[in-house]
Amino acid sequence: MTSASAAVPPPARMPSRQTLGDDVYELLKARVMDHELEPSSRVNMDAIARELNVSPTPLREALARLEADGLVRKESLRGYFIAPLISRDQFESLFEYRLLIEPWSAAHAAERASEDQLRELVEELHTVEEVPTADIYSAYRAVAAHDHRFHVLVARLSGNEYLPAAFERTNCHMHIFRLFYKKYVGTAALEEHTRVADSICAGDATAAHDAMRDHLEASRARLRQVFADQG
Repeated sequence: MTSASAAVPPPARMPSRQTLGDDVYELLKARVMDHELEPSSRVNMDAIARELNVSPTPLREALARLEADGLVRKESLRGYFIAPLISRDQFESLFEYRLLIEPWSAAHAAERASEDQLRELVEELHTVEEVPTADIYSAYRAVAAHDHRFHVLVARLSGNEYLPAAFERTNCHMHIFRLFYKKYVGTAALEEHTRVADSICAGDATAAHDAMRDHLEASRARLRQVFADQG
């Protein structure tokens, strides 16, 4: 049952390789994705600031970034709350939207992408060599980042200047991974990405359209099982 206030997990050591604001953002994002900060619960800023030994400024900056990601929401005079998980209806609407624009993007990318852009697409495929077996977000973060980059890149290669930004505003990969990554079939998705990229690189618009459509349909079918398991 969701508590009125998000429980704060055990203390964690802050990494030092990034700026403090980035550290806080990444740590809180992982806790949201792992449901340590429960969906719809209130963010206890004072408790988190004390635990991390940081001032309110980097914490507010991190929460503003998480709000832009669609992972938290701010309510007037009440503070920040963890965003609820997407519903079955929202999930279906999201894939309806993706099926409208992404096969089109892949087809046009096959027709319009330059040689340099095609190399970039192939290089992106090699940013993830294997799918992790651990079921925590820190393990899956690289896969989630690749999934996002790949689909945004295909949208950019379509040549439509408005499409990448419109696609990114949905935050679709963040919401899908937040809900599903523990059951995510990463190997199948990476193989499907390769088929999409091969078709685009071959300049075959029809094959690229169909490969992207098949990838999205397969992803939707795999992920629907999570709702089925929930009854």
